[in-house]
Amino acid sequence: LHHADRILAVSSYTRDRLLKEQNLDPSQLSILPNTFDPHRFEIRRKPTHLLERHQLRPDQPIILTVNRLSRRESYKGYEKILEALPQIRQALPQVHYIIVGKGDDRPRLEQFIRERQLQDWVTLAGFIPDAELCDYYNLCDVFAMPSKLEGFGIVYLEALACGKPALGGNKDGAIDALCQGELGALVDPDDVDAIAQTLIQILQRTYPNPLMYQPEALRQTVIDRFGFDRFKQKLVELIQCHSHIFISCKS
Repeated sequence: LHHADRILAVSSYTRDRLLKEQNLDPSQLSILPNTFDPHRFEIRRKPTHLLERHQLRPDQPIILTVNRLSRRESYKGYEKILEALPQIRQALPQVHYIIVGKGDDRPRLEQFIRERQLQDWVTLAGFIPDAELCDYYNLCDVFAMPSKLEGFGIVYLEALACGKPALGGNKDGAIDALCQGELGALVDPDDVDAIAQTLIQILQRTYPNPLMYQPEALRQTVIDRFGFDRFKQKLVELIQCHSHIFISCKS
C-alpha cells in the first residue's frame, strides 16, 4: 500500500480505515464506489410463489436482510433487528422478518430466536440462488441491514433498484451507499430503539424522506449514482489523472 501511486477505496469509511490502520498519505487515496447491475434488479409485484413458500399474505409488512450468517461477521445487524422485533410488533402486529443467507452463525441465531419466542415472526430462508434474489427484494417492504463494519454494501443498491426503502447503519460504508441518508435511513446500529422506531416509521410511511416511497424515482436515482455507466465514467477520470493504480476493494 505504501508503494502504490494510487489507492481506490469503495467508500469514505474504507478510506478512513486505511488511513488510520496503515498510516497512509491521504493524497494516495481516492474513492471509487461499488457498482451493480440494474438489469438484474427491477421493480416487480410481490412474488406469489414466495408468499406461498413462506405462508405470508400480500398485505403483511415484511422486513428483509440479505447477508452471510457468519460468526465472524455478526456486525451485519440482523441480531439487533431481532431484538427490535417485539417493539415493532407493538405497532405492526403482523410484521414478518426474513433473513436470507447461510453460514456458521445459523445455529446460534436459531437458538436466539427460540429463546425470544420469535419463531412465528422470523424466517431464516437460508441460501437462495441468484435467480431468486430480485424476487426476495420485491417480496419485502423495507430492506434493513444496520451493520457497523460494512465496507460499502452492494445489497443496499440492489434493494433500491427494486424500489424498496432501505435502512443502514450510520457508522460504516452504508453512509456512502445510501448517500448520507438521501437514498435511505441511517441509524445508530447499536441503538435497538432507534432501529425499531425507524422501521416502524418506514413501514407506516411516515419517515421524512419522500423519495423512499417513490419506487421509480428511487430506482432511477440509485442507477444515476451507482450504475455501471457512472462507475466507468469515474474510473476513466481516475485513470486519466494517475497512470499507476492499486485498487483496494471491500464490498
